[in-house]
This record gives sequence, structure tokens and C-alpha cells, in this order.
Amino acid sequence: MNHIKGIHHVTAITSSAEKNYEFFTFVLGMRLVKKTVNQDDIQTYHLFFADDKGSAGTDMTFFDFPGIPKGTHGTNEIFKTGFRVTTDAALEYWVKRFDKLQVKHTGIQDLFGKKSLSFVDFDDQQYQLVSDELNEGVASGTPWQKGPIPLEFAITGLGPIHVRVDQFDYFKEVLEKVMAFREIAKEGSLHLFEVGEGGNGAQVIVEHNTVLPRGRQGFGTVHHAAFRVEDTSVLKEWIDRMESFGFSTSGYVDRFFFESLYARVAPGILFEWATDGPGFMGDEPYETVGEILSLPPFLEPKREQIEKMVRSIDTVRSTMKIEKEYL
Repeated sequence: MNHIKGIHHVTAITSSAEKNYEFFTFVLGMRLVKKTVNQDDIQTYHLFFADDKGSAGTDMTFFDFPGIPKGTHGTNEIFKTGFRVTTDAALEYWVKRFDKLQVKHTGIQDLFGKKSLSFVDFDDQQYQLVSDELNEGVASGTPWQKGPIPLEFAITGLGPIHVRVDQFDYFKEVLEKVMAFREIAKEGSLHLFEVGEGGNGAQVIVEHNTVLPRGRQGFGTVHHAAFRVEDTSVLKEWIDRMESFGFSTSGYVDRFFFESLYARVAPGILFEWATDGPGFMGDEPYETVGEILSLPPFLEPKREQIEKMVRSIDTVRSTMKIEKEYL
């Protein structure tokens, strides 16, 4: 079996694509590499924020479903998304930045022997920065070269995903026996699993939580998490494997930017398997990526209809001079 390579992306739900763009671009300093629509709901924006090159394993994406209510956090949900920074010193920078910009955060904490910093956005979406200073395993990405964050402190990719479940033994069996993860550490109710080469880019933190009510999906919550596979042939191996274990799957899905498989692996937990390519940089110039509404070829004939349904959002950055913000 060809193993999962690590985290591919996390997709969440926002109350405002405009606020989401501002927060990720000018607060977090991540690069908008694709402004498109939800292929299954074309009235809904789908924004992709990643590293400078749009690398697999670095992107956080968002839907803004019209009229969706606010979600509530609880158990049986993908609770928190991790991001990687290169050093412990980078976390000190982010504490200062969050204080300056009035972003709520926990302060620097220890998590499985590494420094971390949890924070929330305007929707109460949950995130954490994790230091790569002691990390080994899957390589991270390249920070956005023209963003506001000094490169030595910038976000380089996705870190551990934090999942809450009430049926821990079952979920552990799914991770280990089906998805080939291995448990490597435990702190209280938190269990750390990793896959492939391991490290921050290939880890899932599982919290056994039977106290909280079940989370309810809406804006401010995660929709699904995706894991990296090499190519189409490996993806098809995983389709066969998941179905052999009795999971109902989406089957093969061509998202144009990557190819996918979806399966609900536990109550409230939707996972995706996604290929590393083709990627986000093939249909737009590097200098202006993310500045126009990008549609896959099968939606291009509906461009006029789609542009009437989704409001215009100004995401032009190539004409801006964005200064590095040292603190």
C-alpha cells in the first residue's frame, strides 16, 4: 500500500469571504493562490490560502455558504487547524503581532514537547501555530515572499490537525488499521498520531472528549481535512482500500487543481484524500495568482452565470507594496 504522505489541506467555513481574505492576507501573511467557487455549490466562494508556491500541505481553504448559521464547537468535530513556523522565536513575534492587532490567543504553551500558540479569528475559528524548531519529518513550504510577515517568522505550511471524538477506541482503530497512522505520544486526553515521514506536517492530535455536546457545523468550524497522496494511481488504491473496509465513499472526484476521494470516517469527521498535483499555479501567472476568479474548465461555460451569483472581491496584490512588519 502507498501510504498517506501527510496533510494536504484543511477546508473551513467563514461568515465573510471578504473578512477572511483580509485576515489571512494581512494578519497571517498567507498567499491567496486561488479565488474560485465551490464546485458543488457555485454560488459559494472557495478561497485557497497557501505558501508562496501553492504547495500541497500548506493550504487552508474556505467556503462562505450564503445564509449558513454560526457553528458550535464540541466533540465529534475537526476542532483546530495547525500552522507551522520555523522557530520558537517566531512564536514570540506572533504573540506581539496578535496583541497589536487584537487577535485573541492563549500565549505560548508546550504541546507534545514543542512550543505552540493557539488563536481564533473573527468567526471563532480555532487555529494554532506550532514551532518546527525540534521538528523532523515532512518538509514544510516556502513563506509568501511579498507578504507582510518577515520571512524568518512567517507561516510555512500546515501543522497538526486537532480532532475531538467521543468514541476514541473506534477512531484510533480507523487511524491505525485503515489509514496507517501510528500513535507516538499521549498527554492527558490528547493522543498524538502521525503517518508517513511524520513530523508536524503529518500529525493528527486526537482529543477523547465525552463531556462536550456534539459540535454543529456552520461558519467558524472546519468542513473537512485532506491528506496527501502521490498521484491518481495511489488515490485509486485508497478508494479500493476504504471501500474494502466498508466505508461509503465519494469515489473518484476530479477537482482540476487536484484529484480527490471523500469518506466520512466517524460521526462528524469528513476526511479527503487528495493528490499533490496538478496544483494551483498552472492556470494563472505566478505574479498575479489569486487575483481573478479562476474556474476549472468544466465550469468555464458557466462563467457569466457564476459572476452574477458571486459578488466581486478585490484580491489584487501585485500592484501593492506590502511592507514587512517587524515588531
